[in-house]
Amino acid sequence: MTRHRRLTPASLIATLIVTLSTVAAAGPASAAPPVPDGGLLPAVSEPAAPEPAEQRNLCTQGRPVVDDPQRPLAQRIMDFERVWPLTRGAGQVVAVIDTGVNRHPRLPHLTPGGDYVATDDGTVDCDAHGTLVAGLIAAQPVEGSGFAGGAPDVEVIAIRQSSRNYSDRSAGDEEAAQNSPGYGDVRTLASAVRHAADLGATVINISEVACTLATEGIADGPLGAAVQYATDVEDAVVVAAAGNRDVCPAWNPPAANPLDPHADPWDSITTIASPAWYDDYVLTVGWVEADGTPSDESVPGPWVDVAAPGSGIVSLDPFSDGLIDAQISAQGPVPLSGTSFSAPLVSATVALVRARHPHLDARAVMDRIESTAHAPAEGWNPRVGHGVVDPLAAVTAPLHTERDDPAPPKQIAGPTPVDPPDPTPRHVAWGAGAAVLGVLVLALVAALPFRERARRPQLGRDRHSPVPSGAGRGSGATPS
Repeated sequence: MTRHRRLTPASLIATLIVTLSTVAAAGPASAAPPVPDGGLLPAVSEPAAPEPAEQRNLCTQGRPVVDDPQRPLAQRIMDFERVWPLTRGAGQVVAVIDTGVNRHPRLPHLTPGGDYVATDDGTVDCDAHGTLVAGLIAAQPVEGSGFAGGAPDVEVIAIRQSSRNYSDRSAGDEEAAQNSPGYGDVRTLASAVRHAADLGATVINISEVACTLATEGIADGPLGAAVQYATDVEDAVVVAAAGNRDVCPAWNPPAANPLDPHADPWDSITTIASPAWYDDYVLTVGWVEADGTPSDESVPGPWVDVAAPGSGIVSLDPFSDGLIDAQISAQGPVPLSGTSFSAPLVSATVALVRARHPHLDARAVMDRIESTAHAPAEGWNPRVGHGVVDPLAAVTAPLHTERDDPAPPKQIAGPTPVDPPDPTPRHVAWGAGAAVLGVLVLALVAALPFRERARRPQLGRDRHSPVPSGAGRGSGATPS
């Protein structure tokens, strides 16, 4: 029996980047985290398509779902509402680098960020993907609806970087264009990351991935330089999807080798996922199911940092005021699932942490997200990283890392000086008491001779005075 894999919305985006990136690939992969070359950082420029592109396919549609008070599964698991009394992300700016974000009544804080596909401003989404991602981050709660984004008070910058429904205008006839993988690659993604950081984004969400064989390598140097720039220069947290199995050419080991548990996992990679593999500069997110188990469709790797739900997803319909839970393909509705939707749940958590702890830099925020996740038994593994993200713990845990700024010491006033008591009254009292006691002793000693004389006459009468006449001779009977 032939198994047919579902083509998820995440894979639709990943597929177009994979093919174009593979064409540009060069050189073997290193069995170590890649080191970005700052000299390859894209130049400052206004967003624009590298080559003229045009729409060749109809825009992707979704399956409407009833909007009722029941919270969708992913929202129940993340439970963002427990954090909202503390923060809803106000003051944070989240750049969504994706297929664009359509305007929606529940995304009132949406700002155009530019377009690398066509000549729009980033607020056009023909693929029904970027809007879904933005909804998971920032959709406003409304009365009667159980759905809302995790950080509804953030500002969203919409940047269109790719589209499956557009292609290079020089691709040839219409039939060939319709079968093309789409438009967008690691070049435009690198430029988009640089642009988002320069616009002041504090969080950059990348629900896209370029996969290729490790033996082939990938020419993603500008992308590596861009994520390094965003993190270390502009202090933005870059959150990226780990990728889905149905679009990556091979499979990295999902666990440590039991015969060599201390082996370096970078020595056994077979698939590169970019920008996810820039581990020092990217918070990479894997996909777990509703029960917390790792999804078989989530691409493992030594760069996976944390995980979040990637199924049971409901989000904003790009083409109406409602919600959808699936996209319509030629084979029928495809439920929303994938690391594409795990990543924005983590981006929302990052925004909440940054709003609550504004003194933390990007790396300290990433450390906090990882440290408060629900860790697997072994502490870390290539499928879920440090574990499933916990928004409440990430915001409230009393952690202190080496990158936290210590609180300044609080100055406490010393005790008010008190004058010692005057000893004079006490000395007078003691002196007077001693004098009275001395007088009493002297008086007692002086009275002793007089008491002795008074006792002597009485003692004489008792012992030597004669018996009076007739005493003892009474008139009573005597013995016969």
